Amino acid sequence: MIQDSYPSSPPVWFSEVDDAVISTVIEQLGDVTGSDCLLLRHVKHLVCELCKLHDVNLPLSLPHLERHLPPERNDEEMVSADEEEMPDDDEEEEEVHEVDDCLDHYEMEDEPSKVEKEKEDKEIDEENFAVLARLKSNQRKDYLKGSVSGSVGATDRLMKELKDIYRSDSYRKKKMYSVDLVNDSLYDWMVKIYTVDSDSLLHADLCKLKEKEGKDHILLNMTFHEHFPYNPPFVRVVWPILMGGYVLGGGAICMELLTKQGWSSAYTIEAVILQIAATLVKGKARIHFDAGKSQYSLARAQQSFRSLVQIHEKNGWFTPPKEDG
Repeated sequence: MIQDSYPSSPPVWFSEVDDAVISTVIEQLGDVTGSDCLLLRHVKHLVCELCKLHDVNLPLSLPHLERHLPPERNDEEMVSADEEEMPDDDEEEEEVHEVDDCLDHYEMEDEPSKVEKEKEDKEIDEENFAVLARLKSNQRKDYLKGSVSGSVGATDRLMKELKDIYRSDSYRKKKMYSVDLVNDSLYDWMVKIYTVDSDSLLHADLCKLKEKEGKDHILLNMTFHEHFPYNPPFVRVVWPILMGGYVLGGGAICMELLTKQGWSSAYTIEAVILQIAATLVKGKARIHFDAGKSQYSLARAQQSFRSLVQIHEKNGWFTPPKEDG
């Protein structure tokens, strides 16, 4: 998938086949950088790595792809030099050398990207870096056991989303929210929202909640389908009990963005979290301090959300006036 912001945002690759080899290669695409011809660089990486991992000879036409890369890589000059040194009467040997050169050039391109990757890794604190390492290790074990949960495409995208969140200023520096995985599952997240509009009544309620119970957040549960990012996550409020804010029975949230009709695979999870925080304020959500021991439940949230979707599929979604945000 190529986003509107390409090439500043890299292409997002997915595989419909649950194959550990393909998953590994797609994950490595995050290390392939460069603003020029980034898509071609990704294609080159996929071809080279898949051939190596499957022990298949590289296609003899691969050097032609190399020639389309930016001239500053000096690929054409290196290939031309090799052609002059090769015997003219042995075309097959010449083609083999050109393919070898392609791999040599690719390894040279990888060197700066490793430095950039190390820089990005430094932006992730030690605890979260350990989480990512543990998730990768668990994925490999699951693939070997044949007990893979979810899908390769969804797993790859969720790993990317989690890594991006760990590097985000809203998460690291501003601490607007936090994320914990339920039993190290990429498909089940607990999200704590700490920051809402400081001028809102909900913010005042959170301050009061901290004084009374020592807790200063709204807890959300986000669960992801194996067809993510093409299907939206299911999101519900777990705690505290809220009044208003487009929160339904059971804790489901009334937002078109969270339905198939309003969802886009280009949305990032951080953007969704921040949009939910803004929607709670826009809907004038208040903490129900007199709710006692009342609790939200997953079953009630799912039922109320299904009913909501049916109603809106029939009657459409209400668009608030611009002055309401």
